[in-house]
Amino acid sequence: MSCFDLPGGFIDIETHDDGSETLRPTALCRGPWDPDSCHAGPPTAALARAAERALPDLQLVRLTTEIMKPIPMAGFTVTAEVSKPGRTVATCVIELRDLNGMLIAISHSAHLASRPPAPDIPTSSISTVPLAESTAGPFVFEVVRHDSLGFINGVETRYPEHEDNNVGPTSIWLRTVPIFTNAPSSGFQRICPLADCGNAISRNGEPREFGFLNTDLSIHLHREPLGDWFRSDAISLWNANGIGMSDALLFDEHGAVGRAVQSLIISPA
Repeated sequence: MSCFDLPGGFIDIETHDDGSETLRPTALCRGPWDPDSCHAGPPTAALARAAERALPDLQLVRLTTEIMKPIPMAGFTVTAEVSKPGRTVATCVIELRDLNGMLIAISHSAHLASRPPAPDIPTSSISTVPLAESTAGPFVFEVVRHDSLGFINGVETRYPEHEDNNVGPTSIWLRTVPIFTNAPSSGFQRICPLADCGNAISRNGEPREFGFLNTDLSIHLHREPLGDWFRSDAISLWNANGIGMSDALLFDEHGAVGRAVQSLIISPA
C-alpha cells in the first residue's frame, strides 16, 4: 500500500482565537523507540515552518536543532523570534515546548536573500541516480521497539541499483505523507523527515541490538527542494565510546540540494 493511500499527514495544526497554534501529532508521527514520542523529522518541519513564517522574504538555508527531550505525541507548541534582522542575512531562534511549557527542542536558523538567477555563475556537478532507475523496497528498518502505527507506516522507499536496506552506508529515495494534515509545506519542510533519517539509513547495527538516537540535527540547503521524492546518501560513524555521527548528502529529482548531519548516542539494546 502506498503511504499516500493513508489519510491525513504527520501533524494537525490547531489554531486558537488569539492566533497561537497547538500542533497535534497523528499516529504516523510516532517514532521507532518509544510509542509516546515523535519521530523528530516531522516536528523539525514544524520548526522550519515557524522560521520561514518569521522571515518570509528570505530563503531558509540552515536549521540546526538541539533535541533536549523526547518530543511528545501528546502535542507541542512552536514559536519563533527573529534574533538578527537584516535584508541580506538574518537569523531566528525557534523553540518547541510541550503542552506544559517545558522546552523540548531549540533551533537556530539562518536565512539569506535570494537574487534573480544569473546563468553565468559556475557550480560543481554531483552525479545523481534518477528516481526512475530505482525500485520500491521496505523502509530502512522494519523492526521497531513497539507495535503501534508510526513513522515507518507513512513513508515510501525506493532503492537505487545495488542498494538495499541492510546496514552500512546507504542511498535511498523517500516520499512521505503530507507534513501537515491541514496546511501546505515548503520544500525545506518536506525534506526534513528524510534529513532526520540519516542515522537509520546508514546505521551500523539493527534497532533490536543497538540504540542510535540523534541528539541534534543540522540541515544546510543551498536551494529549495522540489517535488515529493528526495534522496539521501548517508554514512554513520560509530565509536566504541558510545558517540557517533551521521552525515547525509540530500537530493531532489533535479540534483543535490544540501546536507544533513546528526550527533548520535550509541548504546547496546
